[in-house]
Amino acid sequence: ATGIASHSLSELPGVLRRGGASPLYYLLLHFWIDAFGSGASATHALSLLFGLLTIPVAMWSGQSLFGRRAGFMAAVLFAFSSFLTRYAQETQCYELMVLLGLLATAGFLHGFVYRRRRWLWLLALSLAAMLYTQGAAVLFWFAAAVAIVPVYICSDDRRGILRDAAISFAAATILYLPWLPTTIYQVVHVTAAWHYTPLLGATVPSVLLGGERVDVTLLVAAVIGVVPLLGRSNRRTPDAAAMWVLIAVPVAALALARVSSLFAPVWASRYFAPAVAPLLLLGAYSSARARVLGVVAIVLCIGFLADPSSFAPSYKSDMQDVAGEIGPLLHEDDLVVVAQPEQTTLAWYYLPGGLRYASTAGVVSDPRYMNWADALMRLRDTNPQATLTALVASLKLGQQLLYVRPLTEGAQNWHAPWTQLVRRRSAQWGEILTSDVAAGTLRSVAWAPHYYRGACCVADSAMLYRKAS
Repeated sequence: ATGIASHSLSELPGVLRRGGASPLYYLLLHFWIDAFGSGASATHALSLLFGLLTIPVAMWSGQSLFGRRAGFMAAVLFAFSSFLTRYAQETQCYELMVLLGLLATAGFLHGFVYRRRRWLWLLALSLAAMLYTQGAAVLFWFAAAVAIVPVYICSDDRRGILRDAAISFAAATILYLPWLPTTIYQVVHVTAAWHYTPLLGATVPSVLLGGERVDVTLLVAAVIGVVPLLGRSNRRTPDAAAMWVLIAVPVAALALARVSSLFAPVWASRYFAPAVAPLLLLGAYSSARARVLGVVAIVLCIGFLADPSSFAPSYKSDMQDVAGEIGPLLHEDDLVVVAQPEQTTLAWYYLPGGLRYASTAGVVSDPRYMNWADALMRLRDTNPQATLTALVASLKLGQQLLYVRPLTEGAQNWHAPWTQLVRRRSAQWGEILTSDVAAGTLRSVAWAPHYYRGACCVADSAMLYRKAS
């Protein structure tokens, strides 16, 4: 993310087109880096800011929709949200997506359920901003469209509901049209690195809320709080419609993702970031209606979520350790070859400047971002022996080659087409480099890390070679 945002504003559209990303978050990050720097703490602070903003917005949403007690409970649930706590520690767009999902949900409920039509602009702008932040926002779009159904059933102004829905979604679509050609290009050309079909019963809701204990606690509060809304006298009230909307949005998003995952890479818990908002609002709303038992549920949730180490990994990557050991041994114009191409940007971030970069797909002219356009095809079509021979030949006598290889033994997510190929290519390159050492072309100089701490997400080892002949 930092590498992408470090490009000039004129370069960003082309980089994002090939990188498979949407522009809004990277545009904001670009200006944030200009103001505060590109260090990890500085870029994490932008994510933290978006996460903190959800707290007062949640209080306003809950209070304006369901009363003061619900507003306070919503603020507490968002403040202790496991999802927000985790992604506040990363330079990614998911905190912003939760904030936009919260604004869109509030705009939807105000505009459609309680017929405060002046808030429909908030829904339209939030829907457009979501798509400009991440393509997975289509899950929320679909879910919001589905949520029109219970509102339509409960409303006496059905024609007005349909008219406002058409205007709101059309306005959001029009706002998104300038970026639509780029999205179409990305859908056609960009490689889906982690695409896999989820198993039935995947526990995405637990990941979003912080675990099964939180799930059960909020479910009990929900059942107690909303059961009265199921009675005949309340079935068509705005409060009942609000309940069904808050249920329909996450359920419809998960259902669409489950079906779509058979064909497209949409089943990952982080892609459901906007759905965190209706889930937590439902928890606050039902807990407020449950009164004393609802207060007990909120207190229990605070206890379950008070320790972030239970759901937020503290050590995500060992690339910084690798760079710390190997970096001082590198010289300007040395060559860094990264066997997992998308980790080239991570190596660039932590290693010293002035180095040349390549991956198992060939020379990387700009290591600040990963070019995902037809990446699988390009990596499949490369000849490992010919590519590596050309790279070694480009080294002068005494220059060094650093080979960074992913640790895949026992790792998950290595059964997708991309990751399987990465694993095979990295093994092939390792074997060829070993042969070059035996032939005397290269000489082993150093390796890292000497102490592996067990990174949860990105694990690498590195071998430094010097050209000997």
